[in-house]
Amino acid sequence: MEHPKEAKVLVVGGGGRCHAIVDALSRSPQVGKIYCAPGNAGIAAQAECVPLKDTQVEQLKEFALRERIDLTVVGPEASLALGIVDEFEAAGLRIFGPSKAAATIESSKDFAKRLMAKYNVPTAAYETFEDYGKAVEYVRGHSMPVVLKYDGLAAGKGVVIPDTFAEAETMLREMLLDDMFGKGKVVIEDFLTGPEFSLMCFVDGERVYPMALSQDHKRAYEGDQGPNTGGMGAYSPLPFITDEDMEYSMEKIMKPVAAGLVKEGCPFKGVLYGGLMKTPDGIKVIEFNCRFGDPETEVVLPRLESDIYDIFSSIVDGAPMPDIRWSDKATMGFVMASKGYPGHYDKGFEIKGLDALENDPDIRVYHMGTAFAGSVENDRSGKVPAPKGIVTAGGRVLMVVGAGKDLQEAHDKALKAVERIGCDNLFYRRDIGWRVL
Repeated sequence: MEHPKEAKVLVVGGGGRCHAIVDALSRSPQVGKIYCAPGNAGIAAQAECVPLKDTQVEQLKEFALRERIDLTVVGPEASLALGIVDEFEAAGLRIFGPSKAAATIESSKDFAKRLMAKYNVPTAAYETFEDYGKAVEYVRGHSMPVVLKYDGLAAGKGVVIPDTFAEAETMLREMLLDDMFGKGKVVIEDFLTGPEFSLMCFVDGERVYPMALSQDHKRAYEGDQGPNTGGMGAYSPLPFITDEDMEYSMEKIMKPVAAGLVKEGCPFKGVLYGGLMKTPDGIKVIEFNCRFGDPETEVVLPRLESDIYDIFSSIVDGAPMPDIRWSDKATMGFVMASKGYPGHYDKGFEIKGLDALENDPDIRVYHMGTAFAGSVENDRSGKVPAPKGIVTAGGRVLMVVGAGKDLQEAHDKALKAVERIGCDNLFYRRDIGWRVL
C-alpha cells in the first residue's frame, strides 16, 4: 500500500473514544498531522482541534478538501447516520466508516433484529410496535421484566428494562405517544440474563477481523446499582470468555451479519460492534453499533501493537489487511463523571493533577468531556473563584486507564492514578472489574 509519508488525518468527534483513536494514530510513523473536530481539551495535546460539530457534514467535507486530508476517521454514530461517509466518498475523499445504509444496523433496532432473524443470528425474541395500545397488550401477555428499545438513535438512553407493568406502560407512553426520543417505533424484547461483553471487529464487506474483547459497566454506582449510563469503566481481556465462545461469536454472529449486509446491498466498511451476552442458552446479540464503542475503545486500542493507520487504510482501500497484533498486557479504565450524571450536572469545575500522570507509561488519561477554562458555560453562582486550566464540560469527564501484567495490576495502577486527580465535582466507581477480580 502506497501512503503519504506524513499523512494528514481528520478524526470526527470529541469524546473519550475519539481521544483513544487520536492517541492510537499518534503512534503511527505514517501520520504527520492530526486534526480533530471538535476535539476537547485533552485531545488538543495530540491534535489540532477544529471548531466544527460532528454533525456539520458539509463543513467537515469542505475542511477536508481544503486541507487535503489523506484520511478521515469517524467516531460518533450521529455523523454516520447522517451519511458523512457517502458525502466524503462522493467528493473523492478517503474516509473510514460505514455508509448511511450500512449504519442502519445501529440507527434502527428493528432493522438489526430483522437482519438477525433473516440470517439466523442468535438474539432475544422480539416484536416491533408503532401503536401504543398494541404494545401495551403485548407486554401484558409477557412476564416481567421485558426490554424496551427505542428504534432510532437516542444517545445511549433509548433502552429501558421496566420491572413492573406500570413502569412498562409509562415508558411506552413516553416513547410512542410523547415522542420522548422523537417519532419512532419501539422494539420489545425478551429479557436475557448472563454477563455482557463487547466484540468489536474491523470489517470490510465479508472480511471480519476481531479486536481484543472488553466489558463495560453501565450502571452509575458500585455493585452495578443505579441508573444506566454511557459506561462507567471497562477492562480487557475477559477471563470468562473461552476460545470456543470467541469462535462461536465470530462464526455464528459477526461473520454472518457482515455477509448479510453484503447480500442486503449495504456492505459494511468500518468497525462493527457486537454487544453480546453469554446466556445459559449460549451467546446471543444484545445490540449492534456501527462504530467503536465508548468506553471500550479506551481499553482496547492501548493494547493494539499494529499500526492503526495501516488497518484503517486497508479497509478504506479494500487492500489486504496487515497482521493485527495485540499486547498481552491487561487494561482497565475508570470513568470520572460529573456529580449528578446521568441526570442534571454542573460544568466548569477545575481539574487538577493531570500533569503528574503524563510521564507514566502504564497510565493513559482520555478526556471525555473537558474544555479549557473560559470556553465553557459555568452553571454555578459566582461564589467560587474563576477556574483555570482544564475544566469539566460534560457528564462523563475523564477515563483513566491503567495497564498491567494482569487485570488486578491494571486495576490497582488505574485506581491509584484516579486518586491523584483533584476535582470538586467528580465521582467514580471503585469496583470496575469486580466480577472477575
